[in-house]
Amino acid sequence: MSDLDEDYEEELDAFLIWMKDAGYTPHTQKSYLADIRQFLGSLNGKKLDAVKKLHVISFLTSVRERGVSDATRNRKHASVSCFFKALMELELYNTNPAAGIKKSKTEKNREPVYLDENDLQRFLSAIEGKYRTRNLAVFLLMSYMGLRVGEVHVLNVSDYNVERRSLRVFGKGRKWRNVPVPEGIVPFLERAVEERLNPWRSKEEALFISQKGRRLSIRGIQQIAADTFNRFQSEVPVTHRRPYSSHKLRHSFATMLLRKGADLRTVQELLGHSSIQTTTVYTHITSREKEEAMSKLQFNLLQQKNEIS
Repeated sequence: MSDLDEDYEEELDAFLIWMKDAGYTPHTQKSYLADIRQFLGSLNGKKLDAVKKLHVISFLTSVRERGVSDATRNRKHASVSCFFKALMELELYNTNPAAGIKKSKTEKNREPVYLDENDLQRFLSAIEGKYRTRNLAVFLLMSYMGLRVGEVHVLNVSDYNVERRSLRVFGKGRKWRNVPVPEGIVPFLERAVEERLNPWRSKEEALFISQKGRRLSIRGIQQIAADTFNRFQSEVPVTHRRPYSSHKLRHSFATMLLRKGADLRTVQELLGHSSIQTTTVYTHITSREKEEAMSKLQFNLLQQKNEIS
């Protein structure tokens, strides 16, 4: 155990217990604990009841000065705020010095990164290798059903209802949702179930198994996606490649639904968002769509002018 863990052992243990009880994924628990250890290291042994807002801001400023993105800075802020919130709920401390600190402004108008339907088909065609059946099913669930990486990771065989053709998904906030399996996806999912790798534990319920016989990890899914995206963009010059990741498949799903006329509330339910404000992130208006809208307006104006003449 490190000196840091010894100094704040009770608080770190309490935070981990709180996150597990709140339903945070193992991936999130690991990320938040890493952020908190970094924050605690910046205190130079200061007791937590002596921590003020100034100390939190000082930590976040030092993080930014090291060159991390605003999004990463905001995540570390969220980690620290969540840490003190947990300690307050567990009645270990009375205040949250991270509360009320403004988030960094992220660039809202940057070009959104997602794949259109043609790109999705090319991406799926780039999936290859010994475990293609499994990997294809994984990415179909993300790109045509909107599942998060963590949600795919925790899927069990029993979560797929063959008769109803629906998938029971355990999402953020420990909330379950039922997602219909599109007719075109059913054969690929059922084949993945039929060809499921043998787990090394007889009672393993995971739907997707790694080559080591364990539940396919979040990191494993992310790495398979990264390798596939590299093949997908192999003919694109490195300087022009787009920053695709496994999460962009979920992003693409939401964008496709909205472009096909699905209402925002339905998309919110399918994605498992607690707030509809989160869903609005996916309401992109592209340059092509702007041009098409303007051309229709100009056409109508020209038509009216001809009628007047």
